[in-house]
Amino acid sequence: MATRMEQLQAFLQDSPNDPFLLYAIAQEHISAGDDANARELFEKLRSEQPDYVATYYHLGKLLERQGDRETALFIYQEGIEAATRTNERHALSELQSAKLELEYD
Repeated sequence: MATRMEQLQAFLQDSPNDPFLLYAIAQEHISAGDDANARELFEKLRSEQPDYVATYYHLGKLLERQGDRETALFIYQEGIEAATRTNERHALSELQSAKLELEYD
């Protein structure tokens, strides 16, 4: 039986530009403790699909875990702008909270 990662990779073969699949694979990398590959996929999403708002929160958290506060703050701000642009209010709230928490931590 194929693993979840294998299944997602197979789906990606059919839909290589599907932002959800890239996001899901990045999340699988995080679950496996592979932040480097997760970051690479999040950066690809950020570059190629800038309105895929979920990217920013999880990339920011990854950067926080790596101790890169300044870049995490920048990513959260980018996400806030994307969420505002796409009118995704729940994501906007989460990104604002993450940014404020990091600023005042």
